Amino acid sequence: MTLSLPIAAEANELLRRDPLALLTGMVLDQQVSMEKAFAGPYELVKRLGHEPDAAELADYDPEALTAIFAERPALHRFPKAMAARVQEVCRALVERYDGDPSRLWSEAEDGRELLKRITELPGFGKQKGQIFVALLGKRFGVQPPGWREAAGDYGIDGVHHSVADVVDDTSLAKVREHKQQMKAAAKAGAAG
Repeated sequence: MTLSLPIAAEANELLRRDPLALLTGMVLDQQVSMEKAFAGPYELVKRLGHEPDAAELADYDPEALTAIFAERPALHRFPKAMAARVQEVCRALVERYDGDPSRLWSEAEDGRELLKRITELPGFGKQKGQIFVALLGKRFGVQPPGWREAAGDYGIDGVHHSVADVVDDTSLAKVREHKQQMKAAAKAGAAG
């Protein structure tokens, strides 16, 4: 029951043991491949030369952080916007959780509260929040009462809808196939 993406072993290990890295990967998981998004925290650590905490990133000079994100190869397709988003999330963590991202989930009494806490973060809408709840529940054992219901369709066992369902190359391919089907259905609906 752990996350295993086709990225560097060190990047997977960082995601497994560092709640801020995991949350940052989820922040970056937008308009880039999930591999790029979730490898991003490890690349950031390499560029900084150490593992940052939320307080450090919250207080980082915005232009300097943008420059780090934009260094080639850029950490994201939109380095300036995503550097700002990561910084906004870290500021929220400092203000609400004393900089400890694990408190987002460790102090949630149930799935509904967990989803609420996550969707209060900058850039986390309902869908992204549900995916993160599912990721925490399925891969990290964070399972407060009602977590599956809070995660919606992403919390169902045996589906391949999101990063929460990736354990190997086969499951990754199934998640990609599902996403393509959803995009095609949305396109067909918009055209009709």
